[in-house]
Amino acid sequence: MNESKEPIIIDGSYGEGGGQILRTSVALSAVMGIPIEIVKIRAKRDKPGLRPQHIGAIKAVASLCNANVDNLRVGSDRIIFTPGKMRSTFIKLDVGSAGSITLLLQAVIPSVSLSKVDAELEILGGTDVKWSPTVNYFAKVVLPAYRLLGIDADLQVKRRGYYPLGGGIVRVRIKPAKELKSLNLVSSENPLPSIISICSKLPRSVAERQLKAAKDYLLNHGIDSKDFEVNIEDSVSPGSSILIYSVGEQGPFIGGNAIGEKGKPSEEVGREAARLFSEECLSNAPVDMHVGDMLVTFLPFAKSESKFKVSKVTQHLSTNLHIASIFTKCKYSIDEMPDGTAMVSIKPINRSNY
Repeated sequence: MNESKEPIIIDGSYGEGGGQILRTSVALSAVMGIPIEIVKIRAKRDKPGLRPQHIGAIKAVASLCNANVDNLRVGSDRIIFTPGKMRSTFIKLDVGSAGSITLLLQAVIPSVSLSKVDAELEILGGTDVKWSPTVNYFAKVVLPAYRLLGIDADLQVKRRGYYPLGGGIVRVRIKPAKELKSLNLVSSENPLPSIISICSKLPRSVAERQLKAAKDYLLNHGIDSKDFEVNIEDSVSPGSSILIYSVGEQGPFIGGNAIGEKGKPSEEVGREAARLFSEECLSNAPVDMHVGDMLVTFLPFAKSESKFKVSKVTQHLSTNLHIASIFTKCKYSIDEMPDGTAMVSIKPINRSNY
C-alpha cells in the first residue's frame, strides 16, 4: 500500500501509448490501493485522449473497488483514479456498442483475483471485434495460461457481438487467487492445433469455408490439425470469426484468430488466422506474443522469479513490464534471441508491501 495521499504519476504516452497503459494502471491501482494520476493519455494517437472503450474499462474497475475517478470523459488527456476497497459482488456492465469485452477483462480479472475477492459479471459489448482478442481466444488460450498461475476465472458466451452493433453478452466468474505461482515456461511440445470456426446470422457455409482455408494453409506449411468445430451462434448482427490454438495444461499457450468483415472473403479470414498461428507455432516459443503481455500484470505478485519464452517482443509487453515495475518495484529483463524470440524474466520484490 502507498501510505502517501499523493498519486503516482503515470505517463500515458509511454511506449505503445494506448489503452493498455490505462487498463494495467487502474488494475494495479485497485489491487495495491495506490491512487494514480495518468497524464498525456494516448497523446501520440490520431484521436488523443480517452475513447469510449477506455472509459468502459476504467468504470468497470472503479465500480469493483468503489474508486473515485476525476476527469473521466471522452477526449480527456488526464485522469485521477483513487481506489477504495475491493469487494465481492455481481455487476452488469455495458462496454458500449461493439466495445471489446476481452480488453475490459484484461483489467477486471487481475483487479478481482489479485485482491482476493470474488466477482461475477455480465458484460454487454463486442465479443469478436477488430484490434482485440476474440472471446474464443481469451477462453481457449488466455484463461488456461492464467490457470497455470493459480488464477481461477471462466466465462460463458451467451450471445456474440460484432461490429458495429455489438450486443454480445458474456458471463464471467472470477475467484480469489490463493497464491500466485511463478512461471517457468521456456519450452514445450506443441499439441496438434484445434480449430473453432463460427458465424452468426450467416449461412453455415461461411464458417465451413473459413475452416477449410485455414486447414489448407496449415497443411501447406507442414502443420497438421486435429479437432474441428463449425458453430452457428446467436447474435444481434451478422459476423464470423475463427480461432486456431495449441494449448496444454503446462503450455504451450499459442493461438491465431481472425474475424470476418463485410466484403472480406471467408477464405481470407481462415488464411489470416492460419498465418498468425503458423508464425507463432514455428517460432518454437511456448507463449505467443499476445499472451505474453497479459501475463505480466500477475507475475510481480508470484512467490518467486518467473521466466518465459515469448515468440516476439511487442510494445504492449514492454509497456506492461514498465508499468508493473512502477507499482510493484519488480525487476525484469528481456533477452532477445537472434531468431526474434525473447526470454522474459520477472523478479518480485517487497512482497510484504502487497
